Amino acid sequence: MSYVRSVDGTRIHYQVTGRPSGAPILFIQGLGADKNGWNLQRLATAPWYRSVALDNRGAGRSDKPHGAYTLEQMADDAVAVLDHAGVETAHVVGASMGGAISQIVAVKYPERTRSLTLACTAGRNHPWREELLTSWRDSALERGIGSMGHEAARWVIGPRSFRRLLPAIGWLGPLALGRPAHAFAAQCDAILAAGELHQDLIDRLPDITVPTLVMVGNQDILTPRGDSEDLADTIPTAELVVISGAAHGFMVEHASTFNRVLLEFLGRAERAHQAGLEEQARLDDTLAAS
Repeated sequence: MSYVRSVDGTRIHYQVTGRPSGAPILFIQGLGADKNGWNLQRLATAPWYRSVALDNRGAGRSDKPHGAYTLEQMADDAVAVLDHAGVETAHVVGASMGGAISQIVAVKYPERTRSLTLACTAGRNHPWREELLTSWRDSALERGIGSMGHEAARWVIGPRSFRRLLPAIGWLGPLALGRPAHAFAAQCDAILAAGELHQDLIDRLPDITVPTLVMVGNQDILTPRGDSEDLADTIPTAELVVISGAAHGFMVEHASTFNRVLLEFLGRAERAHQAGLEEQARLDDTLAAS
């Protein structure tokens, strides 16, 4: 178990697993979730990759300070984790709120990003989603996290899987019932406040040059397919994959399909990264010889 102090002194927890010599993957989870939300992906990638999974501020073993959080702070937290883990560049994988954080990492720290995977996420807020997040925040503060758990679950888990996966709700975003209400509310507010900043982010998304995978389930009602289509249209290097029958929590609900798509993409992205390094080395040798 490892911890790092972020720029503002907040203690961020992370864990490194997988193949020590493997290419690094940075996993960033969504609203209310901790690193365990990526357990099935960390297990699937372990034979080939080194996984760095963090708990965002306000979740898991990371500090849960009172006061305002921002998504940019969380992106800075993620890069502080990479620094502490000795990782220069990583394949960045983010889901939901973690996907928004990953977008910020990619545009603010492009030199740290080998590839980008954006799962069940969006590039902008919609008024209806802002109203929903506001209702979750208010419910958590007024009546506790548990009071809004079942309502939120229906936004995250597909109807066919609801009963089967309900015991795993601690893995899934707003269903992480053990989280302090103030920390969950602060994460909600960070997403809501990002709406004022998203235009600058959207303006910079076309500058992303690394391979990018945008994934969504066709039954996702929290971040519908249209959000992913917008991202894929905005990022020049993006490819869009829609998983049939999957909802917002598809990294758990449809883990085998999710992992297959992710591993295929990471393999291509890592080969492209290594080819780029070899080409740069040849250029450097040519310049040194001239």
